[in-house]
Amino acid sequence: MPDAAPLRILSTLAVMGVLQELLPAREAATGGRIEAVYAPTAKLLERIEAGAPADVAILTAEAVEALLAAGRLQPGSRVDLAISVVGIAVRAGAPRPDIATPEALRAALLAARSIAYSRAGASGIFFAGLVERLGIAAEVEAKATVIPQGFTAELAASGAAELAIQQVSELMTVPGVDIVGPLPAATNVRAVFSGGLLAGAPAAAGRCWRISRRPRRPGCWRRRGCCRPEGMRGRGYCE
Repeated sequence: MPDAAPLRILSTLAVMGVLQELLPAREAATGGRIEAVYAPTAKLLERIEAGAPADVAILTAEAVEALLAAGRLQPGSRVDLAISVVGIAVRAGAPRPDIATPEALRAALLAARSIAYSRAGASGIFFAGLVERLGIAAEVEAKATVIPQGFTAELAASGAAELAIQQVSELMTVPGVDIVGPLPAATNVRAVFSGGLLAGAPAAAGRCWRISRRPRRPGCWRRRGCCRPEGMRGRGYCE
């Protein structure tokens, strides 16, 4: 109904591109409004703890499990929506470094004049640990721009950073960049993003969530750098 309360979603940036493509069609099909706020998982958890009004939270799987354990999400409402991996982007038309192996990745990070990553997101936390394991943390930090939140690829698109590090799905949201590819499998991590219904959400929101969470348009997820958990093999960047 036109006057019904909207379905309010707090979503991680990793699936922003997918939701921006899918939600308008969902609104048209149901006649209901959907309002989405996008931010890193850590920032969304702060909003939830502060009591921000919301019906659905789409976060990392670990954060969703923690909210379930704390009673902040309705039992049985969790659904795993997508898997993404960490990758690298460069400005459109710029040379693409070789990152096919851990050794090539290490050399590319050392050779880059500037690197951008986000400390607040899951990919940034992972990347900070990765460069430690590669033994190049000091060299990378000396030339890195660490953004508090948002899309690192915006810095690559503007020329402010030679390499942008983030979930491939987040890199693909920004125009004006080329995706070099995912990090080598031996150095990468598959991040699972899940959704759940907040404990105080009204029954109408619950009904809408049960409909909206059904798998639809798998091609959209692949185009946006994600794969569905039930089909992760042979799914492009998630393979």
